[in-house]
Amino acid sequence: MAKYEEIAEDIRNGILSGKYSPKAQLPLEKEMCEHYGVSRITIKKAVDELVMQGLVIKRRGSGTFVKALDDDDVQELSMAKQFEGFSEAYKDKKVHSEIVNFEVIHPTEEIATKLKITCDDFVYYVVRTRYADNVPYVIEYIYMPIGLIPGIKNDVLLNSVYSHIENELKLKIKSAHRIIRAMLPNELEQKWLEIKSDFPILEVEQVGFLDNGQPFEYSKAHHRSDKIEFRTVSIK
Repeated sequence: MAKYEEIAEDIRNGILSGKYSPKAQLPLEKEMCEHYGVSRITIKKAVDELVMQGLVIKRRGSGTFVKALDDDDVQELSMAKQFEGFSEAYKDKKVHSEIVNFEVIHPTEEIATKLKITCDDFVYYVVRTRYADNVPYVIEYIYMPIGLIPGIKNDVLLNSVYSHIENELKLKIKSAHRIIRAMLPNELEQKWLEIKSDFPILEVEQVGFLDNGQPFEYSKAHHRSDKIEFRTVSIK
């Protein structure tokens, strides 16, 4: 995780915890430079990140102020920060998984770069379908480095991998970088998601990070478009 992202996350935590109240002014740029020991460019990038997240507003000549979010907005942002997995997100439904493929492989150069490992290292490669109330919602393609996330077995994959990471391995999941795009399903996805070839799906490409900045997961989740929605907060 880049330094400006760490700073943005720290300020974000302060906003969500109430340290910075709605409409309150954030410390001046100079003060934040001294507090975090970084340049003005780094602080500017951190604040711009918070602006894009809809948490703060820049006012020319006045400073940066916390946006007045209502309770639902704060809940949405807080939940996103906690990096919920499928099991937690649909805990009001009966959740189960089916393993399509599970093997140990060497990563490609692209995947190794995203996970900050080498092509000689080993990763789990998992393909699984997630169900809620016996309806297929998403098929996941997951890569995780074995050296960082040991102990992944069938019983873990049939339940919650994130729960295994946090409760069994005592690692803290911190954040994720995501790209979302629309696409059409391939034959495998048509079968497992029980959809037709012209049924649109949403791909969420993701790199997940632990609290020490280490990537622990690279994945692509292909969601049925009728079973998923993404919410954001936008400001002018």
